[in-house]
Amino acid sequence: MLMCAAAFAQEKAAPAKPNLMEPKSLNAKAPETYKAKFTTTKGDFVIQVNRAWAPRGADRFYNLVRAGFFKDVSFFRVLSGFMAQFGISGDPAVARAWMQANIPDDAVRESNTRGRVTFATAGPNTRTTQLFINFGDNKGLDGQGFAPIGEVVEGMTVVDSLYSGYGEGAPRGAGPDQGRLQAQGKAYLDRSFPKLDHIISATIVPSAPAAKQ
Repeated sequence: MLMCAAAFAQEKAAPAKPNLMEPKSLNAKAPETYKAKFTTTKGDFVIQVNRAWAPRGADRFYNLVRAGFFKDVSFFRVLSGFMAQFGISGDPAVARAWMQANIPDDAVRESNTRGRVTFATAGPNTRTTQLFINFGDNKGLDGQGFAPIGEVVEGMTVVDSLYSGYGEGAPRGAGPDQGRLQAQGKAYLDRSFPKLDHIISATIVPSAPAAKQ
């Protein structure tokens, strides 16, 4: 069946449906504030994200949570007194799809104090999917361009209890090697670092209905 030019153009212009394997398709704008509930092997915690703090980061995190990116994702770098890092997919194919899906930097509007949640970077404009939760006062990170997107508002004691016994990652320490995690997935961690805690699921918390006048 022949398609008329107008219909063809409309179909061609239609946005791609959200697909975890296609990072560019996960481009929804986040609400100005929202909460994400994380269920982990140590219990639950809730992150409240404030888009005004770091809009690009808030949008990326919102899309990752909604798409199920964090399911079975491990806290692979947990350093006592400093932070807990996560956000490399346990599925090598997914990790590979997101490896170069960088977003531009946000201005640093808030400080990396206890409980704040921030994207990790490898330099300017390199944020992808990795984040960390600050255990303490890490204001020294502010001047390095680490822009918090939100903070843990429930369950910080759960975050505090995440397994930290492996210490810093390779090559500086004896902990997980990020390159091997990217290539081999969660099977690498389960085999070599079985005590690590991981995320079972992460979901956006539905907004409360507006109060009737």
